[in-house]
Amino acid sequence: MSITQAYGKGKFGLSFELFPPKTPAGELELFRHLEQLLAFEPSYVTCTYGAGGSTREKTLDIVTQVRQRFGVPVASHLTCVGATIDDLRSYLAEAAERGVDHIVALRGDPPRGETNFRPVAGGLRYASELVSLVRSEFSKFGIAVAGYPETHQEAISPEADLENLKRKVDAGGDVVVTQLFYVNDDFFRFRDRCHALGIEAPIVPGILPVTNLAQIQRITSMCGAHLPARLSSALAAAEDDAERQFQAGVDFAIEQVQELLDAGIPGIHFYVLNKSPATCAVLRAITMPAESV
Repeated sequence: MSITQAYGKGKFGLSFELFPPKTPAGELELFRHLEQLLAFEPSYVTCTYGAGGSTREKTLDIVTQVRQRFGVPVASHLTCVGATIDDLRSYLAEAAERGVDHIVALRGDPPRGETNFRPVAGGLRYASELVSLVRSEFSKFGIAVAGYPETHQEAISPEADLENLKRKVDAGGDVVVTQLFYVNDDFFRFRDRCHALGIEAPIVPGILPVTNLAQIQRITSMCGAHLPARLSSALAAAEDDAERQFQAGVDFAIEQVQELLDAGIPGIHFYVLNKSPATCAVLRAITMPAESV
């Protein structure tokens, strides 16, 4: 199934994002949690890799196992960081050989300690160039690209950020998956602006249910996402009680996701952080859209 079919008529695209565990024990835990998540019948599962491409091969190992063990379509992340065009071609060829279905095509973050992205000699500078490479030479892959409801931190303006997104879609991106966010109005404005600019690819919200205040403060500080005072206060009030923090975050996510569903989103992408309880709790509590015929 192509990635666009996951969001077609009568479909609702549900996807989960994993990352490669660092230890064998972590890998066992990942698959234990994944079994719980797969009960919700996702359209596909994605896997990231470490900074600078440090876990690329492990990423392929994980998605290969997911596909072989569970029969669910899989997507590998791929970035321009530290890779020449030949390196990227080699990775894509191996991914195709292993049966990977889709690619999440990203520019990637600058190396730690640097503020500006610089491609290696013989590499690519922009995600749109990576999308073009995948589309022109490995056309069987579905391609997901990233969108930023609150604007990418390096963008000179929201307008420039949106124009960059349009270049990625025009180059062959099939679906836009957003960075995590916690204010739905930011997503709705972003969606409206995408449509006004002629971006017709499905725009899928990326959701990370909060389970720990310190953790989410660290994550949002890196990506620039705004954490609403209502959510921060609820988490802070439960700071000495892990179960209450978990429930406060899940309750917020249930409300957030249900509002998005009621607004007609084509799918949803959960950043699960290799855990299942929060995402499973949200999925059990929401009312999914009835499939159209």
